Amino acid sequence: MPSLGHVAVGLAVARLERKPEAMSLNGWRVGLVALSVLPDLDVVAFALGIPYAAPWGHRGAAHSLAIAAMCGLACGLAARIYGAGAVRMAIVGGLVTASHGLLDTLTDGGLGIALLWPSSNQRFFAPWRPIPVAPIGAALLSARGLEVMAVEAVMFLPLFIIGLWPAALSPRGKPSPPRPRSRARAGPNGRRS
Repeated sequence: MPSLGHVAVGLAVARLERKPEAMSLNGWRVGLVALSVLPDLDVVAFALGIPYAAPWGHRGAAHSLAIAAMCGLACGLAARIYGAGAVRMAIVGGLVTASHGLLDTLTDGGLGIALLWPSSNQRFFAPWRPIPVAPIGAALLSARGLEVMAVEAVMFLPLFIIGLWPAALSPRGKPSPPRPRSRARAGPNGRRS
């Protein structure tokens, strides 16, 4: 996946889940999108000479449910420091991070996803694999890469709509009703104060 679907998940969760009071709306969105694409930082393994099929290779340990749980714990600790709901943030952060590996199991190429690392280095695919696998690196900008991105944009369009819907029109982002103007009362001399 060229990460468009992962970004859509992060944006949609940011819209559907109430943001902590201590965070700005943009910080909340950026944080959840970052968690949703975080496992793909493992592409640096190629530059470090780590083979694709190695435990720390692409779609290996970084895509596992264990790493997602650790990210969730880190989110919970950060939330506690900032006085937000630590348990809720741990769950949201862990699930958003876990969504990456789970979505990648739906792709039609590669070696699979090491979901059960560290207890197993076996890589898994889902039985149904409707998402085309994207080329890695600069090849993402090739005709094939652009085609995959277009297909993915259409597949995840509902999540993009949810995530990018204007806040003023969304059920959770309803603006507060205008405050009634205070009417000045007439004083004893007939003047308004």
